[in-house]
Amino acid sequence: MTDSQFVPNGEPQGEGVDQTPSPEAVEDPQAAEARAEEVEEFVREHEEAEAAPADRAAELEALVAERTLDLQRVHAEYVNYKKRVDRDRDLARRAGIEAVVADLMPVLDHIELAKQHEGLEGGFKMIAEELQKLAAKYGLVAFGEVGEEFDPNRHEALMTVELDAPVEVVTVSQVMQQGYVLGTRVVRPARVAVANP
Repeated sequence: MTDSQFVPNGEPQGEGVDQTPSPEAVEDPQAAEARAEEVEEFVREHEEAEAAPADRAAELEALVAERTLDLQRVHAEYVNYKKRVDRDRDLARRAGIEAVVADLMPVLDHIELAKQHEGLEGGFKMIAEELQKLAAKYGLVAFGEVGEEFDPNRHEALMTVELDAPVEVVTVSQVMQQGYVLGTRVVRPARVAVANP
């Protein structure tokens, strides 16, 4: 309505003032409330849609950080597992070599005795040399010679036998059985006689 349709006493005047509103124009209060709720829901969804990308990005960043930590943990477990398997494999290999070498030591002792008595000739000499090369290939080294300084970590003193020349330190004077070192470990100490100063 315009200002011309009102008179100073507040009564409406003019065209269309006496007409009653159509039923379509009058809205049911429940329908109006439902319509208001729909509008509020629409506005809320629109606001959430605008806020969702920021929330979603934060959620994805948290997920990426969690997965990265999981991946790092699994990688560290794998590295530790690989080290443990390599160490165990090396220990098993060494144990196998030690077992075979321990079985070869009496054979090598007999070869050494045969050499001392000049009992190795021809084909037997070649076989003995090949066996010694094979033992050396796996790190088995014989030790214990007359004139060496006595070392209780490497020698087992069985008796005292003096040398012709005087000595300044306890010295190996006779070797009864050679000792063997495998790598850095003494597999069997040399059995010797010693000369005291």
